[in-house]
Amino acid sequence: MSTDTVRVAIVTGAARGIGAATAKRLAAEGFAVAVLDLDEAVCKTVAAEIEGAGGTALAVGADVSDEDGVNAAVQRVTAELGAPEVLVNNAGIIRDNMLFKMTAGDWDAVMNVHLRGSFLMSRAVQTYMTSAKWGRIINLSSTSALGNRGQANYSAAKAGLQGFTKTLAIELGKFGITVNAIAPGFIETEMTASTAARMGVSFEDFRDAVVKGIPVGRAGKPDDIANAVAFLAGEGAGFISGQVLYVAGGPTV
Repeated sequence: MSTDTVRVAIVTGAARGIGAATAKRLAAEGFAVAVLDLDEAVCKTVAAEIEGAGGTALAVGADVSDEDGVNAAVQRVTAELGAPEVLVNNAGIIRDNMLFKMTAGDWDAVMNVHLRGSFLMSRAVQTYMTSAKWGRIINLSSTSALGNRGQANYSAAKAGLQGFTKTLAIELGKFGITVNAIAPGFIETEMTASTAARMGVSFEDFRDAVVKGIPVGRAGKPDDIANAVAFLAGEGAGFISGQVLYVAGGPTV
């Protein structure tokens, strides 16, 4: 990283899966990383792994959908690590169901974490980024933004994040801040494993069925997404903004 000072990154939903892999990768790139998730105790495990590898990390427990909690978390990160200049909005949940079975609570829960959470986190960090005249906001969308049976709430939220990304790119670009989205395809995580369980099939059978439709012939790993985040968070991606990068093992339709 071509800077004389250590940049600070916040990764939400970083206790496991894509978020944990991203936090570790950014730490390996030289960032001081705030590992943020609902359960601070689990965050501490990831933070300890980062520190054990020679990196700098801080475990932060916060609900990204809670305005006061978000503001307090960002203030804590600033006080203990420094002003955040990279934000990865990765926190997410699923409440899958067909439309006629989906409750308003299931709809609201997904919207609150994905959309409200990304809004609150981005608003909280932008003041530090605009002051520094440098920043990277990376939002985690999904191929489900293109539509996916049983995911009306999740698909709408992930599509909404793409519009949010493009708008922030327009608003914040003049301050040296880029805003991009990454849309993963099928990634082997606890979330996809829970989907298989909900469907009543083994994860292996579920994965193998999906892989048949992936041109590169394999499922994605959390590190595949972390690699893309690391690129977009770096100095070399400074002329890329408002884009949606599909990381799905092939073209999307």
